[in-house]
Amino acid sequence: MAEATFEESLEELEKIVNRLEQGDVALEEALDAFQKGMALSKQCKETLSKAEKTLTKMMTEDGEEKPFEEEEQ
Repeated sequence: MAEATFEESLEELEKIVNRLEQGDVALEEALDAFQKGMALSKQCKETLSKAEKTLTKMMTEDGEEKPFEEEEQ
């Protein structure tokens, strides 16, 4: 089974948060949902971190990657 996309994971996390905020969930179910939510949160954070690292690099003319440094103003 393929791993969920960032958008799918974020959507699922939002559903879990909404259910838990309503407060009408049995304790055992709430604990399971919380654990799943934490795992989804970690997965989303890792995806964003990887994307940030990718976006903060630039390619040199000879095809090498190097960190992107903002020009001083």
